[in-house]
Amino acid sequence: MLSFFKKKNNKKQGSDSVIDSKTLLGDNAAEASTVQSVTTELYYTPDMTISQEDRYYFQFLHNELPPLKPNQIALAGIELKQEGPEWHVIAFVRNSVAAGIRFTHMPLTLIGPNGEKLGQKTFDLSFLGELPGNTSTPWMFIFDQSDMFTKEVPTEDWKLAFEIRPPHQLDLAESWELNLPHEEKDSLKKLVEETLPPPKVGEVNFTGIQVKFAEDGSLRTTVLIRNGNNFDINIQQVPLFVEDANGLIVAQGIFELQDFGVKSNASKPWTFIFPKEMITKEAMDLSKWKVYPPKPTEQK
Repeated sequence: MLSFFKKKNNKKQGSDSVIDSKTLLGDNAAEASTVQSVTTELYYTPDMTISQEDRYYFQFLHNELPPLKPNQIALAGIELKQEGPEWHVIAFVRNSVAAGIRFTHMPLTLIGPNGEKLGQKTFDLSFLGELPGNTSTPWMFIFDQSDMFTKEVPTEDWKLAFEIRPPHQLDLAESWELNLPHEEKDSLKKLVEETLPPPKVGEVNFTGIQVKFAEDGSLRTTVLIRNGNNFDINIQQVPLFVEDANGLIVAQGIFELQDFGVKSNASKPWTFIFPKEMITKEAMDLSKWKVYPPKPTEQK
C-alpha cells in the first residue's frame, strides 16, 4: 500500500458516489437483506502499512460516514493532492454487501464540483483482494498527467466514481448495414450483445466467426474486431495469423484498411481474404480455428 500524505484538515475534501452492487458487479454481488441501512466497519488489507496517526485519522473520518443501504458500493473521497506529474486521490472503498467482494479492472472517473470530468483511468483493483462484507477500506488511486482532462483540479467538492460502461454493441460498417440481410444482422447483434462475454476494459481482440475457401482457392475469414476501450479506435494496418485445430499457422498476411474505425465498447465484423500466396499449409483442420494479430516477436 502506498504511503498516505500528511493531512492538514480533519475533514473529507471529497464527496461520495454510490452505486448498486448488482449494476457494478452483476447478479452474484447482491444478496437478500431485511435491514434498512448498513454501518460499515473500517478495514485494512493485510499488506497495508498504516501508522498509528493514520489509523486515528481514518477512524475519525470513517465515523463521520453516513450508513449505506444494503448491497451498495461507494467511493467516499478523502483527499486529493498533486505530486509532480501525478494526482494522488485517497478514498474509502465502501461495501455494504454482506458477503465479501472482489474487483478486477475498473474504470474510475474523477468528477469536479459541477459534474465535469476531470480525469479518467482504469485501475487494477484486484490488488485489494477480497473485501469483507460491510467494510470501508482507504486506498490511494494515482492518476497520471495523461489521465487528466484539465490542469485546473479543485482540491475540494470533487468525487471519485465508478464509470458504468454501456452494454457492448454491434458496430456495422456502412456497406454491411446496407447489404446485410436483416436475419444476419439480428444474428450478429445477438452474438455480440448477448452470447459473447464483452472484452475486458482496455482490450482489443479478434474473434473469428466464419471461415471458408472460395472457388479461387483463397481463404475467407469473417472476424469480429472487439474494442473494449471507452474510446473509438482506428486501424490502418493489421497483420493476422489463422491457426487451425492442430495449433498450426495455416495462413498469414498483412492487411491495409482505409478509414476503418471501431466504436468504443463495440465489435465490428469484417471479412479478411487470404489469397493462395498467403496460405502456408495445404492440409488444415478448420473444425476449430482462430485468427489473431501475431506478437511482435512472431512477425516476419
